[in-house]
Amino acid sequence: MRMLRRATRLLSTLLLGLAVLCLLAVTVGPRLLDYRTATMLTASMAPGIRPGDVIVDTPLALSDVRVGQVLTYHIPVGDHQVVSHRVIEVQRPAPGVVNIRTQGDANPAPDPWTATLTGGTVWQVRAVVPKAGVVIRALRTPWVHTALTGAVPILVLVWLLMGIWWPAKPAESAESAETTAPAESVEPAPADIEPAGTGR
Repeated sequence: MRMLRRATRLLSTLLLGLAVLCLLAVTVGPRLLDYRTATMLTASMAPGIRPGDVIVDTPLALSDVRVGQVLTYHIPVGDHQVVSHRVIEVQRPAPGVVNIRTQGDANPAPDPWTATLTGGTVWQVRAVVPKAGVVIRALRTPWVHTALTGAVPILVLVWLLMGIWWPAKPAESAESAETTAPAESVEPAPADIEPAGTGR
């Protein structure tokens, strides 16, 4: 019973800590550190980046843009949506200006535009967190948000109360137990019997 309580405490602490870390990494981290996150919505970069995966972008000097990199940028047509595609061609028509052609890894043809990048830096995809976007979207739904808002304080309260109501008892040492037991009550186990719990 004591082991079960300890395991429950440890599991609840780990889950709570993981939830807090994920929340900080997505919300506070990009404001304090030099990176940003986004959720992949399409399968254009599969299998490397799948829908629901979270990508982590970091700045890249414009002069360091090369073929083969995956960049996140605004497309120059339509609603100027943001895409993360692989660079397949680089042109430098003037200082501080880079023109790129890109293509999604899963797309059969290049993107039908040439994007012009200016400024000191661009955003390059550096890491992918599989399916994290699915969790983030789920956490943002109203009913899940409400449940977590109520559940997290309750879990913390239960964890604290368990430590008050059922404090861990000091384990009696095997040495003291052996010294208080009568000598004739201890019988050596036969050599050909394997002690319980050591089977493979």
